[in-house]
Amino acid sequence: MRALIQRVSDASVTVDGRVTGKIGPGLLVLVCAMQGDDVQAAEKLAARVAKLRIFRDENDKMNRSLLDTGGAALVVSQFTLAADTRSGNRPGFSTAAAPEQGERLYLHFAQSLRSMGIAVETGEFGADMQVALTNSGPVTIWMDTADRA
Repeated sequence: MRALIQRVSDASVTVDGRVTGKIGPGLLVLVCAMQGDDVQAAEKLAARVAKLRIFRDENDKMNRSLLDTGGAALVVSQFTLAADTRSGNRPGFSTAAAPEQGERLYLHFAQSLRSMGIAVETGEFGADMQVALTNSGPVTIWMDTADRA
């Protein structure tokens, strides 16, 4: 699975004029399931995101995690993280998981964060969403479960 993680002061996602998720300080996590991903990949990614030390400590060092700070997570599905831009001008998305599997893993990822005691809000899978955020820092991190054993 792939994720683009942004440390935020606040973030929200809106679908058809209706706010489906809104958080204060925490992480905006754009997530994409890839072909071959399974629930273990979703759980592995959730654990890495929850423990990622990108929040400031008392010495102003990025040394605290979402678990340490008690912050929230706004989890938004984004299949475009699977974009293949190696040839031509139009990205290909054939490496993304099929929609049914993608939705299942997206929801499992969000539930895995919740099971660690993190407050989680979500977007709406497959919808045209408007995401608003205030990136704190700015801090933006890319993760891919295929990058680590």
